[in-house]
Amino acid sequence: MRTSNHLIGLLNFLTFLLSIPILGGGIWLSTRANNTDCLKFLQWPLIIIGVAIMVVSLAGFAGACYRNIFLMWFYLFVMFFIIAALIGFIIFAYAVTDKGSGRVVFNRGYLEYNLDDYKGTWLERRVSDNGYWAQISSCVRDSRVCPKLGRAIAGIPETPEMFYSRKLSPVQSGCCKPPTECGYVYVNETGWNSGGALTSANPDCMTWSNDQQQLCYQCNSCKAGILASVKKSWRKVSVINIVVLIILVITYVIACAAFRNNKRIDNDEPYGEARMTKSKPSRIQL
Repeated sequence: MRTSNHLIGLLNFLTFLLSIPILGGGIWLSTRANNTDCLKFLQWPLIIIGVAIMVVSLAGFAGACYRNIFLMWFYLFVMFFIIAALIGFIIFAYAVTDKGSGRVVFNRGYLEYNLDDYKGTWLERRVSDNGYWAQISSCVRDSRVCPKLGRAIAGIPETPEMFYSRKLSPVQSGCCKPPTECGYVYVNETGWNSGGALTSANPDCMTWSNDQQQLCYQCNSCKAGILASVKKSWRKVSVINIVVLIILVITYVIACAAFRNNKRIDNDEPYGEARMTKSKPSRIQL
């Protein structure tokens, strides 16, 4: 029985350790949200799941160490729903980031992003909502991701060819410059001239502004860039979550088996005077 308790305690400590990468993933998404994505609601499910696993694992660990049946039942019962929630989050994350990717443009090192590629997803509808987009675009502007694009070599601003060869992030490509198809002429990283005529009917071509407070923050390409950045971030976190989920399920199954064995031993083992009699049977003198 002592071995079973040790095993359950060890497994609970392992699940406690597994909560750390989940919680870390949520905090990382929170950092990404503050810098680029600006979708601050996305990290909370992971943070809540990570904290829940941490707290429940500590309860299970204490229950195993002190042989508290209530805490051990609490651990197994709640952990089942936490695993279900983690599975649901992984499925949800892949479902809402299933569509869309950057488009390759001839003679450009960066990709272009089109909102039509993301049409029909829950996340696209959320981002495209006018009220919500006002908050996101304001957050992107306040993060100063576009002003940070400026680059100079030996005090000399980079040339158009140097800028065209850069690897821009989805947000930088979608929000800080006009779409390439519009035919704007490069002046600097966030300054472009129309050259007298636009070469595309894309509405983003008319939305673009050299006003540093406007740029392409209201463009569909900016919304697409946000969605592409979210997809990239979520896919990275989801890989970690899948690995943690597999280990968590295996650990939970072993913990259930160890707990059942512990209960069986408790039911079979005599207590009090009967235990002493079993261990040291009295001698009957005739």
